[in-house]
Amino acid sequence: MSVLGLLLLAGCAAVPPAAEKSTSRDSTAARSLASFARPPAEQACYDRGREPYTPVVDAHFHPRPFGGAAIPPEELFSYFDRLGVRFVNYFGIGQVLALDAGCSYYLDCAGVPAKPSVKNDFVNGMDVAAYPNDDLHITLSMTFMDLAQPEDLLSLVELYDREYPGMFTWAGEVNVIKQALVGNGHEPATLAAIDAWAPFMALLRERGIPLTLHADLGNDDEPTAFLFLMDHILASYPANAIVWAHMGLSKELTTMDPVEHVALMRERLDRYPGLMLDISWDVLFNAYHRWGDIFVDFFNDYSDRLLAGSDFVAAGSKGFDDYARELEVTSRVLRFLDDRAFRNVALGENYFRLMDLPYHAPALCDAGRHEEKLKATSHAPDNRGSNNEGKP
Repeated sequence: MSVLGLLLLAGCAAVPPAAEKSTSRDSTAARSLASFARPPAEQACYDRGREPYTPVVDAHFHPRPFGGAAIPPEELFSYFDRLGVRFVNYFGIGQVLALDAGCSYYLDCAGVPAKPSVKNDFVNGMDVAAYPNDDLHITLSMTFMDLAQPEDLLSLVELYDREYPGMFTWAGEVNVIKQALVGNGHEPATLAAIDAWAPFMALLRERGIPLTLHADLGNDDEPTAFLFLMDHILASYPANAIVWAHMGLSKELTTMDPVEHVALMRERLDRYPGLMLDISWDVLFNAYHRWGDIFVDFFNDYSDRLLAGSDFVAAGSKGFDDYARELEVTSRVLRFLDDRAFRNVALGENYFRLMDLPYHAPALCDAGRHEEKLKATSHAPDNRGSNNEGKP
């Protein structure tokens, strides 16, 4: 059998069925939000052998779909509680489908315009104000930005300041280039438009607001066709905290050489200290689950530059099992990380540091024990149960 086959077999043997593992926090004493406010030495240590590998932070979550009904807020809160998610980024979907189209997902509605808007953000702000939750920390994000037409960016931030003072502390996910949305009228940013972001980017720097960008690397025909756009952004705004969503992957790019992909990410992380990588969306794992060693080694080496997330879109047609499955699938790689990386990514230390939050990741029980177990197997994430249904 090939080395890759052995990796996959070892990965499958090490993992309980997705449905069983993904809801395991239901049957354990879930950690409260307040527990993360204590110094690590005063928290119960985290036992990787008994506690789940799904993260306590979902740093990429969409509480509303592109159109139509959403899962009610209090129902969503129950999902987070059952799965031990205590911190979540509320990314409104800025590209709202035309309201009279009756669509909830853009790929089901070819030709229906999906235009940047404040609608989702404003609903999210109202929900957070109306449904306070003492055991959940929600970070509200501005997603209204039309990055191809940046003339109104500052005036719209002023609107948010008036209507929701101090509530929105993140920006994005917003699209530099998203090939899947071109059929719905998406206009990619140009180099000239990126240059015109300067006042907006200065405001984000002044307020310490991170910016999550969806910027496709390319496609299967030309894997780095759009890399020049992200390179221009990073070179133009090196002092901004920029999060590259999905490491640049997409449904249009699934066959890129993983060695080349990882090399591109390493080069940019080394060159730009303000860059972080968002490892959400199961597209990433569909593309590279066969290449576990390359993937996991890279994550371990740059574990202080990664954020985990589900990229779940909370359409009203979905339920708890859908979120549990997507959170579990996008977390499978986390079980193979070393202890330092697991604490940084799954237990939220990177997120707390980036946002300057008064929270701390717990220390790990029996540090090093998990690595010893991994040495006897493989660390290739398997791909069972991932089908991209309903994904962005």
